[in-house]
Amino acid sequence: MSTASTPSRWLRIALPLVLVVIWLAGGSIGGPYFGKVEEVSTNDQSSFLPQSAESTQVQERLDDFLGGDAIPALVVFEGPEALDAADLDDVQTVADEIGALDGVLEVSPAIPSENGEAAQVVVSIDASAEVTDIVGEVRELVAADGPASLEAWVTGPAGFTADLATGFTGIDGLLLLVALGAVFVILVIVYRSPLLPILVLLTSVFALCVALLSVWWLAKAGIVVLNGQVQGILFILVIGAATDYALLYVARFREAVGEGRRRWDAATTAWKGSVEPILASGGTVIAGLLCLLLSDLASNRALGPIASIGIAFAMLSALTFLPALLALVGRAAFWPFIPKTGMTELPADLTQPTRGLWAKLARFVARRARMVWILSTVVLLAASVGVTQLKADGVPASAVVLAEHFAAGSGSPLYVIVAEGDAPAAAELIGAQDGVDSVGVVAADTPSGQAAASVEDGELVLAPQGPPGTPAPEPTVDGGDVMLVATLSDAADSLEAEQTVRDLRDALADAPFDGIVGGTTAVDLDTNDTSIRDRTVIIPVILVVVLLILMLLLRSILAPVLLILSVIVSFAAALGVSALVFNDVFGFPGGDPAVPLYGFVFLVALGIDYNIFLMSRVREESLGHGTRRGILRGLVATGGVITSAGLVLAATFAALGVIQILFLVQLAFIVAFGVLLDTFIVRSLLVPALAYDIGRRIWWPSKLSRTDADETAPPASAEEMTRAEYRRTLDA
Repeated sequence: MSTASTPSRWLRIALPLVLVVIWLAGGSIGGPYFGKVEEVSTNDQSSFLPQSAESTQVQERLDDFLGGDAIPALVVFEGPEALDAADLDDVQTVADEIGALDGVLEVSPAIPSENGEAAQVVVSIDASAEVTDIVGEVRELVAADGPASLEAWVTGPAGFTADLATGFTGIDGLLLLVALGAVFVILVIVYRSPLLPILVLLTSVFALCVALLSVWWLAKAGIVVLNGQVQGILFILVIGAATDYALLYVARFREAVGEGRRRWDAATTAWKGSVEPILASGGTVIAGLLCLLLSDLASNRALGPIASIGIAFAMLSALTFLPALLALVGRAAFWPFIPKTGMTELPADLTQPTRGLWAKLARFVARRARMVWILSTVVLLAASVGVTQLKADGVPASAVVLAEHFAAGSGSPLYVIVAEGDAPAAAELIGAQDGVDSVGVVAADTPSGQAAASVEDGELVLAPQGPPGTPAPEPTVDGGDVMLVATLSDAADSLEAEQTVRDLRDALADAPFDGIVGGTTAVDLDTNDTSIRDRTVIIPVILVVVLLILMLLLRSILAPVLLILSVIVSFAAALGVSALVFNDVFGFPGGDPAVPLYGFVFLVALGIDYNIFLMSRVREESLGHGTRRGILRGLVATGGVITSAGLVLAATFAALGVIQILFLVQLAFIVAFGVLLDTFIVRSLLVPALAYDIGRRIWWPSKLSRTDADETAPPASAEEMTRAEYRRTLDA
């Protein structure tokens, strides 16, 4: 840079200092909000429900019938043989002790199973209290004071809620420590510097602090819904993306330092070289995430804007905070291995024997381009065959002991809302369905909140609750409607139970009255169906959006199409290998239907980042050196940074595995493995080899595809290039 265009020394120091102070202020304000996330975060089932499904409509009215102040838990006791009177007395004693706990509203008498080998107690827990803590106290009491001859479990809606909350425990502590620790170790190995990894981590951490601060207030205002699943993905996504963008900037800064530039010149040169690919990469991720707004699932819709905010701050931090830090620190950031002048220059002719791993790889690609991209494609296609074994139709979570002794669906019944006058006909219709064990109705002033129902002479009759002579309860009526309760004979999360819901809905649709079906099984069914619908709608939209962004960046049609195809093949391979690992190594019982969609969003949006890093540099080099030489130079220039970025991103997503939620564990493996495929096969071999084989036509229909620098450059001799390249030069 000329002296005239260089700012004064005062400005070159003041501007970076101001930026650093701004980020330090934002981070210091946002940091404490990690301890406040629970204030605005919810793991309530409503934050995951489909928006327009029948089950959601029923869920919204549950409080009107059951009361919004209670959530049931089931305590199941099982003995090695039939329970005698003494065992039942002991169970009742424990039930009485449970009823004395704070937060427990009501406890039913001990209910023996038909086979006499088990008993259950229905516990109503105050929904406005800390359900997780209360369930924990119930479990501790049962374990300490329960009959020694019996085993006991706490399940039901309250038990599942507590288990879900427990699964997300540590998401703002352990998850961050594991992710940041893995990133730090990788950066130390890559840069062999004590200071630079700290600067990069500061870039990521401060981006996350400011992003969390923004999301917290949006959630506080009710603009977005934050749950544990979204929170965990936000943390990992910001750390991984911010680190990737920081590594790209650091690579450009290192090149500038190696060219002999001083701190300010190196910082501005690096900024100019990295701003376009960082904005394009971040824009691609944001565009892909915002496509989740097309989802009908509340959790998917919540992730889109929240994660987009995180990516925006990741880009902003990498383009302002890190450049400011490096402008102040300068080449000392790389101590003790400070780049010397000339050491970052690319070899003049990469087709000749050269030193360095990436230079050797570039030479191999140039000599065997067609073989490399064909073999790479075959390997990826072979790996993708396993995708047919992927189980993504829901995960069983039923209480096995409960299903052995009681109706398998007793812990999670169906709720059917019908008009009061249609209740008798509806009860008969529901009871006649295959898969329905019994029918009841929600009734006030009963220990369990419901009573068994039958139809006599066209009237709905409720069974008395209590000793002989107790009057029959009255059904709860809300807005002229009553809520029938159907206990399923199959486990609530089984495919058979879901089929029962489908059949019941079909029967109600054909009936001369209206009725809507909800409950746990209906929620699972609607969620699965909605996830399938979301995959069908959102995946094509993401592909089109990403394709358009690539076209704008590369000024080409052919190159973006090929890049999209490469990412699709890579995604299929990642799913195929993941399916085999889930089934045969980990033995997972199944998978959440949203896992493939989330995996696609992250792998396409993040995987395309590396192609953007590569091809934007290739285009830059092609303008001055010709397409084929530009491909080789771009491969060498970006090889180290993209590999480091891939390892960092894979490590951060793998950290999600520490959260004991099956959805996050599966997503962690799919994304981490897919990123490694993109890094080491797609970006290092497939894309460069394919582009090299195609030559300047890769930029079609831009001007670069017609007038390549190779045509205007002085002809090289046959000794300076491979035989294949020499023939192509003669043909041109």
